Amino acid sequence: MAAPVTVYGPAISPAVARVAACLLEKDVPFQLEAVDMSKGEHKSPSFLKLQPFGQVPAFKDHLTTVFESRAICRYICDQYSDRGNRTLLGRQEDGAVGRAAIEQWIESEGQAFNPPSLAIAFQLTFAPLMGMATDMAVVEQNEEKLAKVLDVYEGRLAESQYFAGDEFTLADLVHMPNTDLLVSKTGKAGLITERKNLSRWWDEVSARPSWKKVVELQSAPRPPRS
Repeated sequence: MAAPVTVYGPAISPAVARVAACLLEKDVPFQLEAVDMSKGEHKSPSFLKLQPFGQVPAFKDHLTTVFESRAICRYICDQYSDRGNRTLLGRQEDGAVGRAAIEQWIESEGQAFNPPSLAIAFQLTFAPLMGMATDMAVVEQNEEKLAKVLDVYEGRLAESQYFAGDEFTLADLVHMPNTDLLVSKTGKAGLITERKNLSRWWDEVSARPSWKKVVELQSAPRPPRS
């Protein structure tokens, strides 16, 4: 029987990996539906019904479809609140204050961390795979921007074990795909590992079973398309 949840897109995509990690933390069974972006399948009429901007991932369960990875993760946490890790969006007794402590770092990831880290990853990891030349000027510009963000993160993680406090939450999870790219696939690991508290944080979160499974999904051979 097919899993009731489908995530559309390749596991190598950091946004798809973000959603997969959330589903694994929540113990929600899911299937990955391949989208061949090299053939423009993400711009097909059928896919645009799921994701009007033609980007991955898209998400579908028995109730609805959702696009944008962070919105999908929030939906998963709310809709499947009784499954798996129940504190990704905070403890009920912590109320709006606890939720805000998490949301502010999720927002920081999307607004401050994601743009420069993804730009670096694209130039150093994805562009070569696509047969494109790496623009080192773009890498250098974004490395400078990212360093300022990471300095703030380093200070925060000197004060608490995780971004939003002393428990792993969605605030940490959303940072993991791009951090993994920086550490494992760009030659820029020092941005993380040379910052003591960030390095400690990454060692801890990347050892979670959910993330190890994501890495396995990314390494698995792609099934043949019919």
